[in-house]
Amino acid sequence: MIEKKSPGVASAKPSSRGLVQIFTGDGKGKTSAALGVVVRAVGYGLRVCVIFFMKGDYPYGEFFTLPKLLNVDVASFGFRRLTDPANVKPEEIEQARQALAAAREALLGGKYDLVVLDEVNVAAAWKLVDLEEVIKLIRDRPPQVELVLTGRYADPRLIELADLVTVMTKVKHPYDKGVPARKGFEY
Repeated sequence: MIEKKSPGVASAKPSSRGLVQIFTGDGKGKTSAALGVVVRAVGYGLRVCVIFFMKGDYPYGEFFTLPKLLNVDVASFGFRRLTDPANVKPEEIEQARQALAAAREALLGGKYDLVVLDEVNVAAAWKLVDLEEVIKLIRDRPPQVELVLTGRYADPRLIELADLVTVMTKVKHPYDKGVPARKGFEY
């Protein structure tokens, strides 16, 4: 029989040295890895902010769970429809601009120990946000704040600035066999 064990929330002093982590590549798991970092941080009572750059109000499972966690704030920008990188609309650029402003506020405001910028790499690659602004954000990061950037197409300049880079590589995916995304697993 499996027993549910709940030791409560441990406390930890925030690290005096935050790192910059990037999860990128064409494989599944970039957001999932970032959310794993969030779960660990919350387990120690750290304060977390997650900014979703391109997911809008699509009903991803994490949108229902994260706001219920202690010390986690969430902001989501973008639209339900997918952005066409060859035909970026002004309102998509505006949403990404707002996400970047929220990221700057979260990172520099002194309120959070961990800030996650989900899909920021894609937003920069598709010119929804200026790559130089993302670089500036990383450089302006207070040294004790952990920063996680996710999304395909991480620019080499972002990779150079990061302390940890993990590239998710697709070896095989059910989409290739016509299996659609499944609620609770892929979204």
